[in-house]
Amino acid sequence: MPGLGTSFGRGGATTAQQDLSNADAILIMGSSMAENHPVGFQWVIEARERGAKIIHVDPRFNRTSAMADIWVPLRAGSDILFLGGLINYVLQNNKEFREYVVHYTNAATMLRDDFKDTEDLDGFFSGWDAEKGKYDRESWLYKSAPSKNGGGEKAGHPEACGGHGKDRGGEAQDAAKFEWDTTLQH
Repeated sequence: MPGLGTSFGRGGATTAQQDLSNADAILIMGSSMAENHPVGFQWVIEARERGAKIIHVDPRFNRTSAMADIWVPLRAGSDILFLGGLINYVLQNNKEFREYVVHYTNAATMLRDDFKDTEDLDGFFSGWDAEKGKYDRESWLYKSAPSKNGGGEKAGHPEACGGHGKDRGGEAQDAAKFEWDTTLQH
C-alpha cells in the first residue's frame, strides 16, 4: 500500500495482525495471504477455529481460497464493483454496525453546504475545474460547528479534509470543531 508508506513510513497494515484472531468475518481480496503472508495468516486460521467466516475474493483459486469458507472468483479489475455491491447491500438492509460507524469513523461529520455530489455534477465531484484538469478541494471540507460564543458558523476548517490535514496524512482533527449528524441522514 503505497499511501501507507508516505503516511507511516512503510507500506503495511495499520493494525496488529494478531487482532485478526478476534474477527467474526475476514475478507481477503486480491492476495493469497496463506502463501504470501503465512505468519499473518496464522491469525486468520485462529479466527476461523473460533467460528469466523473467511471470504476470499480473487480470480485465482489458491491456498487462501482452499482455506476460505467462501471463494468469490470475480473477474480481474471488478473489485470496486464487488465492494460497491457489498456496501449497497449493507446499507439497504441496515446491516451496518451503526454505533461504531457514528462514533469511530467520519461518517457523521457534515460536509460544507457548497459540496455537490456526482449526481448533481454529471459524474464529477464538487470542485472540478475542467480548465485546470484537477479538483479544488475547498468544498470537500467539513462544516464547522457554531462557535461557543454565539457567533456564526465558519465556512469550513482548512485542516478538515477527510479528518486529516488538507493535503497529507496526519492526526485526526478535534471533532468538536465540526457539525455532526448522528442519524447519518445528511
